Amino acid sequence: MTGFAIVLGTFILMECVTWLTHKFVMHGFLWLLHEDHHQPGYGVFEKNDLFFVIFALPAMALIWFGVNDPAKWYMLFIGIGITAYGFAYFVVHEIIIHQRIKLFTRSSNFYVRAIRKAHKVHHKHLGKEEGECFGMLWVPVRYFKDALKSQQ
Repeated sequence: MTGFAIVLGTFILMECVTWLTHKFVMHGFLWLLHEDHHQPGYGVFEKNDLFFVIFALPAMALIWFGVNDPAKWYMLFIGIGITAYGFAYFVVHEIIIHQRIKLFTRSSNFYVRAIRKAHKVHHKHLGKEEGECFGMLWVPVRYFKDALKSQQ
């Protein structure tokens, strides 16, 4: 049960880490890697995709240390939590929002509508300043309220 609690806690904490990283790193000193993601007409791959590799490295290291050192068993579960969040991020961001893989293209689910709207608001700014809605799986409550209203 402890391992599951660590995975779940890490998964939840990763939304906070994602918000902070998106706002202060991706829209900050690593804007040069994120900038093409805010430009229309990007191709199959973009420099922004390197963040998947950057964020996977700590998860892989934690899993490796957790498996290979019994005294650091908890690192395995932290790494699994980060990896699970990364998978959820990929599904939400790449498949549901940007539809780089054409699945779930006609969803009328209120959650999907809320995160798509929040992400659209985030992308209305082409520069690194004046951004908003930096979260991924949890966005400001007003978008959920709007999605529920429009469903009625």
